[in-house]
Amino acid sequence: MEGLDALHADEHRRTGAGIAMMLRQMQQQRAAADLAVERQVGREAMFPLQREAQEAEIEFARLGLVEAAQHGDGGLEDGIVAHARILAGRAARGRAPVRWRKRGGSARRVDLAALARPAQASRLPRLFPSEKTLLMPALAGRLKDIAVSASVIMGTRARELAAEGKKVISLASGEPDFATPAHAIEAAHQAALSGDTKYPPTEGTRALKLAVQKKFKRDNNLDYALDEILVANGGKQIIMDALLASCDPGDEVLIPAPYWVSYADMAKLATATPTFVNCPQNNGFKLRAEDLDAAITPKTKWLFLNFPNNPTGASCSRAEMQAIAAVMLKHPHVWILTDDMYEHLVYDGEFCTIAEVEPRLKDRVLTVNGASKSYAMTGWRVGFAGGPKALIKAMANMQGQLTSGISTISQAAAVAALEGPQELIAERAAIYRERRDMVVAMLAEAPGMSCHKPEGAFYVYPNIAGCIGKTSKGGKKLETDTDFALALLEEKLVATVQGTAYGMSPYIRISYATDTESLREACARIQEFCRELA
Repeated sequence: MEGLDALHADEHRRTGAGIAMMLRQMQQQRAAADLAVERQVGREAMFPLQREAQEAEIEFARLGLVEAAQHGDGGLEDGIVAHARILAGRAARGRAPVRWRKRGGSARRVDLAALARPAQASRLPRLFPSEKTLLMPALAGRLKDIAVSASVIMGTRARELAAEGKKVISLASGEPDFATPAHAIEAAHQAALSGDTKYPPTEGTRALKLAVQKKFKRDNNLDYALDEILVANGGKQIIMDALLASCDPGDEVLIPAPYWVSYADMAKLATATPTFVNCPQNNGFKLRAEDLDAAITPKTKWLFLNFPNNPTGASCSRAEMQAIAAVMLKHPHVWILTDDMYEHLVYDGEFCTIAEVEPRLKDRVLTVNGASKSYAMTGWRVGFAGGPKALIKAMANMQGQLTSGISTISQAAAVAALEGPQELIAERAAIYRERRDMVVAMLAEAPGMSCHKPEGAFYVYPNIAGCIGKTSKGGKKLETDTDFALALLEEKLVATVQGTAYGMSPYIRISYATDTESLREACARIQEFCRELA
């Protein structure tokens, strides 16, 4: 397998859909059904299963795979489910060879248990890496539409290369490279020592909710009562809580593109349908009011806003936010979720949030924030939100059945971060701004790239249209931005994320949340990679 498929392979192999896809590909390579069966039986000996694997599992999986290869799409399900108990019973009664009759042909006697011998494993080492991936009860059908995060995949591959001793520079990660403030760590330490280690309230401790309440007033001029505030395991859970508490099948979630990779899949998990409105580069990746108005339908349940934006770094002026708010006043059936995680990372202009810009919308706005980006606390998993009491209560009820409250130790650290000295935020933002300016300037010298200068966050989103269609020095034809990102990683050891993952291509996302010298070296490698394209 090549490209992104290779990086996805381990995840695909863990699902029935992935196995079925592999079997269909195998079937297409065979000229006739009889030959397919014979070759499949032969290839079974190559699977790297261990001798100690249960015989019932081995026989069960073998017959299912053989039948699937002959009978096409339905074969995997039919072969595995229909014969599971029969095969398990035969194996339990002495591991006798299984007699299997192919359709329209004579019986074929195959000692499937013997095919487990590991001596042949090296001949096909990657197809099914362990017996555990071959046998399991059926997984949920909804998983077929859920993608693995592209940034996680690229980051994983970068770590694999680094483990081989290669000097990889990862610009794929979306988290600060700074440390959590010392006073937050000390607060967590004291909480643990003092015995603050019991189950927390689902909605968050009173101390943290008070700190969040003060933060919203101090930073955003928003007043929320304590029962209008919810604390969760990061902003991602806040968003998932909101969707699960409000969406029914057929509802639509309107997402400006480019967008954070998780938004669309989260909507699907909540039985909603993600829809998109493009924010083109020629408008600074910003949401135009007229495009928004045209995209809203009677089925629209939510509008997601994320400024400063991941992946583009685009921010939104007060006038631009007022234009968006004016559209939303015309559509009272739509909830608004504003993901403000990057609020303190605005370098040009000032941050604004829609509930403050247009107070008449406040009763249907969920303002989402957290400690991860502003305070470099990604691993502490502290997200919070302010919103209408009824929505917050429904979200808390949902969360109570999913995860309950978040770690008391993390909550103590977040209280200290929110209520302690805030100067560190501005100091770090100034460093990010210097990095942004350097990265944009260096990428401007890379042939085939054009890079919009972002107003905030810690990402740039260069257009690589001038590189598409060319061939890398290593011989890789760059047909897509995925090809570009993979070739850049393999040949120059720089990890980025393809724009396709964010809903707009051909682009790549580059995070400058890493030290300046590494950024300079990475950008030099990108320049070299682009210069070598032919």
